[in-house]
Amino acid sequence: MTIPVPADDATEATAATELRTPRVDFAKAAPKAFRALIGLDAAAREGLDPALVELVQIRSSQLNKCAYCLHMHTTDARKAGESEERLHMVAVWEEAAHFFTERERAALALTEAVTLVAQGGVPDAVYERAARHFAADELARLLALIFTINTWNRIAISTGKVAGTDER
Repeated sequence: MTIPVPADDATEATAATELRTPRVDFAKAAPKAFRALIGLDAAAREGLDPALVELVQIRSSQLNKCAYCLHMHTTDARKAGESEERLHMVAVWEEAAHFFTERERAALALTEAVTLVAQGGVPDAVYERAARHFAADELARLLALIFTINTWNRIAISTGKVAGTDER
């Protein structure tokens, strides 16, 4: 009788990558769409706190189960000086409210509502909470940021991007 020997994490990750069927390279196959999304993403970020931008992108990526984007944005957040403590608390931000400002919590609540829009829309209370903390132009850019990270998540998942393999 042969007993299977569990592979280490690196071997499993390599096997998963090797078994994945090659998929379209979105940036190469649809360069105009790719550049347009990069432009929207850049415009959305203008004037928003970079730490807030990463928190929003991390939370959306968690909800969408996009390992590629989650890896990218937690790495970017660390490089920008975000604490490990706060990064660990993003997934449970409501229960760990003291780690985040009220403005950040309002943005995270809006991120969840927009990301999970099919589960009940964006409740008025969530929108109004965000509107209390963001001027109209900031709120519009925050919404655009949430739209873009959801789109990036869908691109990464649909095209089979593998976390940690080819980011920047």
